[in-house]
Amino acid sequence: MYYRSITSNLLAALADTPVVLLTGARQTGKSTLARWLATHHYSAQYLTLDDAAVLAAARHDPAGFIAGMQGNVVLDEIQRVPELFMAIKATVDRHRMPGRFLLTGSTNVMVLPQLSEALAGRVEIQTLRPLSQGEIEGVQEGFIDAAFAAEAPEFITSREGRIQMLRRAVIGGYPEILRRPAAVRRSAWFGSYITTILQRDVRDLAHIEGLTIMPKLLSLLAARSGALLNFAELSRSIGLPQTTLKRYMSLLEMTFLIYLLPPWSGNLSRRLVKAPKLFMCDTGFAAHLLGIDETGAAGESRIIGSVLENFVLVELLKQASWSLAHPRIYHFRTQTGNEVDFVMENAAGRVVGIEVKASVTLKENDYRGLQELSDMLGRKFHRGILLYTGADSIAFGKNLFAMPLQALWRTAAKKTGRSMKI
Repeated sequence: MYYRSITSNLLAALADTPVVLLTGARQTGKSTLARWLATHHYSAQYLTLDDAAVLAAARHDPAGFIAGMQGNVVLDEIQRVPELFMAIKATVDRHRMPGRFLLTGSTNVMVLPQLSEALAGRVEIQTLRPLSQGEIEGVQEGFIDAAFAAEAPEFITSREGRIQMLRRAVIGGYPEILRRPAAVRRSAWFGSYITTILQRDVRDLAHIEGLTIMPKLLSLLAARSGALLNFAELSRSIGLPQTTLKRYMSLLEMTFLIYLLPPWSGNLSRRLVKAPKLFMCDTGFAAHLLGIDETGAAGESRIIGSVLENFVLVELLKQASWSLAHPRIYHFRTQTGNEVDFVMENAAGRVVGIEVKASVTLKENDYRGLQELSDMLGRKFHRGILLYTGADSIAFGKNLFAMPLQALWRTAAKKTGRSMKI
């Protein structure tokens, strides 16, 4: 088992919160982590709603099913019986004790108003994403906290070249994929994965049959990774009315297949682009949809750029879940075209800009977005970091640095446990 870096967050939540909900895409390791916690750190009964008998009992009498439970309980795949949320609320209100329920779910059920209201003030939500590069390497990354620290982050020299970076990106972070060295076997797994998501989670949420267009929609979205979301253009490309398209996009968000990165404004007076940017939640999944591997992507500069930008975002999202800084992450773009790929802002309003370049050498123009953001924000701008596929770390201005992509999981890293060579 890989050590998951949000484990300490989960244990802290179970120590003072009645209901803890662990969400995330299918096959990210939620059930494995929940069972491990219940065995080693948190005494609890484990039940999964993937079991036909348990599912039938929960659906037949949700209130009686919950009322009959003694002690702490782990309920796996809670999204399969949403009616359980009201029964859990009633039980918690009668006897409020920390760690009473650890729930896992493969869909983000908390975006449904009736369910989020039922557990408001009673639940803490943690999201388990696919394995981070640090978790694969057996370390807990500290890049984000180092980026927000008072002192400049340590300079590193990369041990890996651009092809190795691309290999990491096109493999992604699903634990099962890491056990499949052959590309054809990884492709087979992703094909089955898509079928499972559409036949179970999406269909259960949507209660509709017309989902055959979803694989085509996913491929179109993967090809637009890192681009501003344009519903009108997508609607024309796939031949769906915008109302239907928006509903399908919401389903893909709820099942953690896509991620919409919001725009950042910082209350600036100048005109900024307000559309979100579209990303896939795992770059291995995106590579499968695009039909590429590291050698195929290496010859396409546009593909390299979008894949690596997506790769950096998902690594930042993973690290943000356990970072002490716990920043919100946005993108920044003016209507004149100046942009910074990612803007991280902490609770104090300090900003760190992150730019991603696929090149192994840098040009003066590569720093323009970060420099403009620094000039606009003044003291609020804490640091700018340009991540690229070269080997060396370079200071190129006040609080502005270029660092190898490998800095994402090598900066301020702490050893944890099991590792695997990619």
